Amino acid sequence: MSESRRPHQVLSGCTLAITADRRSRELASALERRGALVEHAPSLRVVPHLDDEALVERTSDIVADPPDVVVATTGIGFRGWVEAADAVGLADDLVEALGAARIVARGPKARGAIEAAGLTADWVATSETTAEIREFLLAEGVAGKRVAVQHHGSGSDGLDAALAEAGAVVTSLVVYRYRPADPAVLAGSVDRAAGGALDGVVFTSAPGVAAWLGAADPEQLAGVRRRNLGGSLVLATVGPVTAAPLREVGMDPLVPGRWRLGAVVREIIGHYAAQPHIPTVAGPLAVRAAGAVLDGRPLTLTTTGHAILTELARAPGTVVPRERLMPLLPGGSGDVHALEVAIARLRTNCGSRDLVRTVVKRGYSLATAS
Repeated sequence: MSESRRPHQVLSGCTLAITADRRSRELASALERRGALVEHAPSLRVVPHLDDEALVERTSDIVADPPDVVVATTGIGFRGWVEAADAVGLADDLVEALGAARIVARGPKARGAIEAAGLTADWVATSETTAEIREFLLAEGVAGKRVAVQHHGSGSDGLDAALAEAGAVVTSLVVYRYRPADPAVLAGSVDRAAGGALDGVVFTSAPGVAAWLGAADPEQLAGVRRRNLGGSLVLATVGPVTAAPLREVGMDPLVPGRWRLGAVVREIIGHYAAQPHIPTVAGPLAVRAAGAVLDGRPLTLTTTGHAILTELARAPGTVVPRERLMPLLPGGSGDVHALEVAIARLRTNCGSRDLVRTVVKRGYSLATAS
């Protein structure tokens, strides 16, 4: 296998949009190392509440009257809570108060933040959902217990109400909130996904998915769904909770077995590695939203060349009439000579004169391997 065909470049030619605000650079770097072109189009922004008076006041109350149970729903939230306490000189007292409580974590990220603070999680939700935490605590019994819940940016998801109804005294702490991202950037991402300019969109949170879908008009939503179900648009998520809003509107997201950024990157790589290539006389060909890969080599194509190659690849080996290709020329030119020049440039950029066959008086076809 040549260097250009090795798996770490399997995303060559792919254009992927990342909707995450946090850790977007880390995710982008992992995809770019595999050859992808990455666009950052955050659907939501994370706004920390480290100087929120209510957060400081509730932290002081917890220090004065430690809870029986502490629920940590996110790693960033729990770390932010300790940082907010440290800013007002309460970090040591907070950690001491929490150390006497039964600590419940919503997944490994929250557990990692708990351990970073020198504490130990007594129980971790394997599904990483608030629903599993709710079921666990209600089954264990919370009547008469003081429960402190550190929430993620979307709020309690009904957890506080369920615990209070079961007899618990609940203290709710919000360390950060989501706010809308740049509407122009978000709208552009949706439009590019619907219109075919993106090969995939990567989501890291259910609220982010909801915001992205909310920016789509009915026609764009139909376009995204059509491309996704047709296999030309990957909608990659970090887990089933993030995937749920997509499934609710009839889409088929990519979901890794483990809820990690690394896992979703591996899932995307595996997806594209398994995609069939068109067998041509110049080697396997894969045409992407804004590029193409021939025999493992990313091609440098003009916009017109890419459009023509995409049209030819829709029916490899079949003659595509000139009349169907000429509208793809700049200005929709009807000049046969201009089409011949564009085809010649495409052959040159592909590095193969044989890849595109001329069928006299009829049109052109992609030359497939016999």
